[in-house]
Order: sequence, then C-alpha cells, then structure tokens
Amino acid sequence: MDQIRLGDVTVTRVKEYYGSVEMGPADFFPGSPDGAWDEHRSWLAPDFLDAGECVSAIQTWLLRSEGRTILVDTGVGNHKDRPYAPVWSRLDTNFLDNLAAAGVRPEDVDIVINTHLHIDHVGWNTHLDGRTWVPTFPNATYLMTRQDFDFWNPANDHRPRLGRGNQNVFEDSVAPVHEAGLTHLWDGSYRIDRNLRLDLAPGHTPGSSVLTLDSGGDRALFVGDLVHNPLQVVEPETNSCFCEDPAGARATRHKLLGRAAEDNALVFPAHLGGHGGAVVERAGSKFAIKEWAGFSRIA
Repeated sequence: MDQIRLGDVTVTRVKEYYGSVEMGPADFFPGSPDGAWDEHRSWLAPDFLDAGECVSAIQTWLLRSEGRTILVDTGVGNHKDRPYAPVWSRLDTNFLDNLAAAGVRPEDVDIVINTHLHIDHVGWNTHLDGRTWVPTFPNATYLMTRQDFDFWNPANDHRPRLGRGNQNVFEDSVAPVHEAGLTHLWDGSYRIDRNLRLDLAPGHTPGSSVLTLDSGGDRALFVGDLVHNPLQVVEPETNSCFCEDPAGARATRHKLLGRAAEDNALVFPAHLGGHGGAVVERAGSKFAIKEWAGFSRIA
C-alpha cells in the first residue's frame, strides 16, 4: 500500500473510488473565475480534470499513531440507496479488501474521524448485516462534531444547501453508530494524542473539521472538503457548490492555507487524486503548489 511517514505517524492512502464525479467545473465550482480552468489545465489534467469533467478520489487516510489505528473519513460505502446522488448509489467496491491489504481488519480500528457528515465521508461507518445497518468498526470510537450531528439530524428539520443530496445518510451511516454508543460528539477542539488534534473549521458544513498532525518536525493538515480540487489552492475564493456557508468556507480556506504555508505543512484534502496532497506557498493574496506529497499517483 502507498504509505509515508510524518514524524512518529504513518499515513496510508486507502482507495475506494477514483474517476469522474459526472460534474463539470461550471457545475461543481460555479464561482470559479472566468478562464481559470483553461489557464491551469496543463497541470490539472488528467489527475483533477479530464475530458471536461472533474476527477475526484474517494479515499480514507489510515493513520497509525501512538499504537492506535485511526481512519480519517470513510467514503461512500456499499449497497446504500442514494436516490439524489446516483453516482454514489448502491456501490459495490472492494474498499474493505483494500483496507485489509494495508494490514487492517475492521475490528482493529480504534478511532474513526468523520471530518463532516456528507454522503461521501461516512459511508463505511456502517455495513449491512442481513437487512440491518451495523457499525463496520465495532471497537472504534467515531469522532463527529456536535454541530454537524445536529445539523444533519432529520429530527431538527434543517434545510441544507445540499437539498436532498444527503438523503438517507444520517439514518444508515450515522444513527446506527450513535445508537450503538460508539460516537463521541465534540465541539471546539479535541486532542487525540500528542501527534493529532481536531479543530472546528466551519464553512463547507457547520461542523466541518480539520485534523492537524504535528510530529517530529513534520506537519500536515487533513482538511476534508474545504479543498476539493487544487484549483481552490490557486483560486482560494472558489467554493464548491456544496458549501453551506460560502463566505465562511472562503474565510476558513484562506486561514488554513495560510497556516499551511507558514508551517510548511502538507495539505491533504479528502478527494485529491494525483499525489493526494501538497505543500503550498503564498502567491500574493492567493497560494501556489510548492510540491506534491510523496504518494504515488493514484490510478
């Protein structure tokens, strides 16, 4: 498996899906500057833009830190009914086999981090046992922000920007682990161990979070969906169409990219294909890719 070491932490990339998300840039990133995609096409293609469609990876970051096995986001999941997101409906992928190839059985997982509770970040929280959704990682603590848990809970009757795109997700991928007593709902910040800390990073969703890795002089930020595509690094005012609070998402993106540039930290978005992440640097009021992460290009 593709793995790098950052200080005392190993980071392994576990793939679920890679390819088109059946959306073009104008739909996925409706506020992107005129001409930006053509200007940067030479390095965006084919890893992040191909044949006029955006390309994304659905992947889980597997971290081993202080003797614990930690998963950052759990993708889409298999056999889930997603009537308003057909590209993710009733998948049948070999994700658990890929996790096993990295040396991890479901019962080995100690912590699951859901950076936010969108459809493509919580799917493998559960799997079907007969006709019942049960926790996939029965010995894990599932870390979720209280803000996102409350926002996506249908009982609270919120009206998200995503509309019905997240339909069924809370019921089949969040509620079963909560009812099993496996969730820890946190707020503000949460220290996992001396290497890893979670902080709120709202904007994409009310409870979006960022995981900071700081170990042995190495630093990394796992930023979830605050960056979907590297165009958002060079054009940080650009939001995806799925951001609940567009102004908040822009402000948080600027803040996190600025922090990463100052700290020479790797930035790992949830869905970046190619080499999976990058070190960024300031370029006036924007940012630039300084170098790619050490993972092999995903295919």
